[in-house]
Amino acid sequence: MNIRSMDVQKATSRLRTIADPIGHLLTETFHFLGLFAIGGATVWAAFLAFLKMVEAGHASIEDLLLLFIYLEIGSMVGIYFKTNHMPVRFLVYVGITALTRHLIGFVQHDVEPDMGVIYLSVATLIMAGAVFVIRYTSYNYPNRQDAAGETNTD
Repeated sequence: MNIRSMDVQKATSRLRTIADPIGHLLTETFHFLGLFAIGGATVWAAFLAFLKMVEAGHASIEDLLLLFIYLEIGSMVGIYFKTNHMPVRFLVYVGITALTRHLIGFVQHDVEPDMGVIYLSVATLIMAGAVFVIRYTSYNYPNRQDAAGETNTD
């Protein structure tokens, strides 16, 4: 190795010691801003949905499931904020709730249910199977952090 390449390596190392903390700070700042934006938008959307129910004077099962979706998204943001891990299982729960909400609306508003009911039911069953697989694998094959005693959010 010649002197010129050693100088380049030293300069690269010095640059990395300066750039890495700045990059980490910018990444963390972006995460925090994004989480606050998603959390704020979720609270805002849930509040507007609730006001719409109050104006209507009643809440349908679809309305309640929509509020549950907002609750799950809020929980997911909170878990990600605390642990810096995306709780994939919560995303699947949101999907199951959204499919159930759509299925209920489909059955209530269509006079003759067709194959759409079967498709939505099978999709919900597949999502439930995904939750089972996620829970099974996270319990039986914990990652290193889980084995060290931290809680698993998936």
